[in-house]
Amino acid sequence: MGQKPDQTVTILPDLGIALPDGTRLSAKAWMPKGAETTPLPAVLEYLPYRKSDGTAARDHAMHLHFAQNGYVSLRVDRRGCGDSEGLFDDEYSEEELQDGSDIIAWIARQPWCDGNVGIQGISWGGFNGLQIAARAPDALKAVITIGSTVDRYADDIHYKGGIQLGENIGWAATSTSWFSMPPDPAIVGASWRDSWLARLENTPFLAREWTSHSNRDEYWKHGSVCEDYSAIKASVLAMGGLHDGYRNTMAHLVENMQAPVKGIAGPWNHKYPHISTIAPSIDYLNIAVRWWDHWLKGIDNGVDTDPAYSVYIMDSVLPTPSIDHRAGRWIGEDSWPSPQISPRPFDFGDGTLGASLPFETTVSTDMACGRDCGEYFPFGFGPGELPDEQTHDDALSACFDSMPVGEDCEIVGAPEVRLTLSSDMPKAQIIVRLCDIFPDGTSAFISLGLLNLRHRDGFDEACDLVPSEDYDVSVTLDQSAYKLPQGHRLRVSVSTSYWPYCWPEGSPFALTLRAGTLTVPFRQAVGGTGEISFDPPVVIETRPYKELKSATEFKERIEDPDTGKITLKISGDHGCQEDLESGLITQSDVSETWTIERDDPASAQVEIIWNRGLARGHNPGDWNVNTRVTTHMWGKENQFFILQKLEAFEDGESVFEKVMQDSIDR
Repeated sequence: MGQKPDQTVTILPDLGIALPDGTRLSAKAWMPKGAETTPLPAVLEYLPYRKSDGTAARDHAMHLHFAQNGYVSLRVDRRGCGDSEGLFDDEYSEEELQDGSDIIAWIARQPWCDGNVGIQGISWGGFNGLQIAARAPDALKAVITIGSTVDRYADDIHYKGGIQLGENIGWAATSTSWFSMPPDPAIVGASWRDSWLARLENTPFLAREWTSHSNRDEYWKHGSVCEDYSAIKASVLAMGGLHDGYRNTMAHLVENMQAPVKGIAGPWNHKYPHISTIAPSIDYLNIAVRWWDHWLKGIDNGVDTDPAYSVYIMDSVLPTPSIDHRAGRWIGEDSWPSPQISPRPFDFGDGTLGASLPFETTVSTDMACGRDCGEYFPFGFGPGELPDEQTHDDALSACFDSMPVGEDCEIVGAPEVRLTLSSDMPKAQIIVRLCDIFPDGTSAFISLGLLNLRHRDGFDEACDLVPSEDYDVSVTLDQSAYKLPQGHRLRVSVSTSYWPYCWPEGSPFALTLRAGTLTVPFRQAVGGTGEISFDPPVVIETRPYKELKSATEFKERIEDPDTGKITLKISGDHGCQEDLESGLITQSDVSETWTIERDDPASAQVEIIWNRGLARGHNPGDWNVNTRVTTHMWGKENQFFILQKLEAFEDGESVFEKVMQDSIDR
C-alpha cells in the first residue's frame, strides 16, 4: 500500500481556471512529470480557506503525496477568497456549487487529465464535495468527505434539533474574519488592493442570514444531500471523528446511498485522520490513494469489498477535556445497519432506567447547566474543548440511572430517548445526554441530542406548545461507539438548557416528565469479533515555517454567587509564523466572552473579537495588512440582536470600516 513511483512533481502556485462567466479562479497544482504527454486522473480540493497561507502547510503533504502516486492534484480557492477573482456570497451557495461543477469539467478537458476526477476535503471541502457529487458531474468518479453532513439544518454548525447552537454566531464571526483578507500581491499583482476593498465592501452579513432561517426551509434544503441520496453517482468514502460535532454522516451515507460507499468513524476531533490531535491517527494519505486507485484508475485492490462501516469503539475513560489519546479497538461491519446490533429498551422510572414505574419529575430552567459541555467543534487548538466530568450538569438535570451492567457492553449506533412531557410555557427546549456512571459516581459523557419542542412534529415549521398538555416526543442522540464496562451504569440526563453549547429560550419554563424510554444499540459480538486495523500515518514532507511568536490559550469561567452572573472567557493567540518558501507572515487571535444570568435566559449574550494579519517582510514600509471583526449577539424574550463591525488596516492605517446590525424574531 502507498508505493510511490519514482517521479518528479512540479508545483504550480497559480494555475488559472477560467469559469464560463470569465471569472478566474486560482489553483495550486502538483503536477507529476510526464502528465502533459501521458494524461493522469486528477484530485481536487476546493475551499475558501486561502491556499497561499491558510491551509498551505496542510495542503503540501497531502497533494504532494497524491502527485507522487500518479495524480494531478489541485487545491482551488473558491470565488472571492484567497487568490481567486470574484466575490464571496454564502457557504455552499448555488454559485459555489455550480463553480465546482465547472471546475471539474475544466479539469477533465485539460491535456494532462485522462477525464477521471476525484474530490476530497474536510469540513467545508467535505461539505461541498458531497454537494457537488449530488449534481453528478460527468467526470467526477470518486469522493472522500470528512467532517461533513448530509443535512445542513439538522446536523451542522447552525442548528441541532431545531435549537440554535452557540457555534452559529461563533462561525459567523470566524468566517467573516477568514474572508476579510486580501489576495496575495505576489500572485495577483497590483490588483490586490482593489480586490480587497471590493471584498470588504461586499461582505455578506452571514450572522443575520443564518439566524433568520430558524426552520428547515429551502435555504437549508439546498445542498442537503439527504434530500435525494440517489443523486450521488460517484463512489463515496466518508470519514469523521467521534469527538467531532459531525459524528453522524458516515452512518447516514452508508445506510442510504445507492452508489458505492464506505464509512470510517475514528476517535478524532475535527481534523484529517492522519493529523488528529486525538490518537490513534491512521494512514489517511495511503487510504485515500487506495480509494483513488480503484475508482479513478480501475485497479482491483479490494477497496470495494472493505467493511461497509469501520468504527473505533472507545473504551470508558475518566473524563479529560484535553485528551490526546483514546484507548479502544477497531471493528468492521460488512453491512449497515448491522445485524450484529440489537436495540435494547430501558424504561424510565422514578430516577431509574430499566423498570417502567410511575413517576413525575419537573425540570426547571437553570442557565448554569452546560458548564462541562465541551465545544461542538473541537479543533485541537483551544483548552478543554471536550466534555468534562458531568456531575455538575447532572445535578441540574432530571437523571435516570440503570442498574450496573453485568458484563461489558458495546454501544454502536444512535441511542434514542422517547419522553412523555408537558411544558408550562408555549416555547420550550430539551437537552438529553447519555452518560457512563462509574462505580465511584464519576459521570462521563457518551452522547447527546437536542430538541426544540416547537419542532416536535418536524423541522419545517415551529408550532407552539399548549401549556400543561402532554406530548410524546423523540430525541435521537448522536452516533456512538463506546464500551460500557461491567459494573458501570447508564444515565439519561434531561435538562432545559445547555449554555453556551446552545442558545436558551427567551423566557424561563419548566417541563414535567411522566414517562420515557431509552433505546440503546448494543453490539452483540464483543471481544475480538470483527476486529480490523489501520496502519499509522506515514512520515510526510513538511513545509518549512519559522515561528515568530508562539501560540497561547486561555479559558476561564466565573460564577458570581451574589448576582448569579456567569461569565465564560476564551482566548486564543494563534501566534505568528513565516512561510519560508512564500515569505508570507500570518497572525491571528480571537477572544470570546459569553455571559448570562443564571435565572434569566433572555440575558444571554456574547462578544467575539477576531484579529487577523498578513505581511511580507520585516521592515517599515513592507506589505502589511490586518483586519478586526467584532461580533456581538444578545437575546431578548422574542428577538435576537446582532451587531458586527468589520475594520481593515494597511500599514497600521485604517482603510475600511463597515457596521452590520439587525434584530431577528426568534
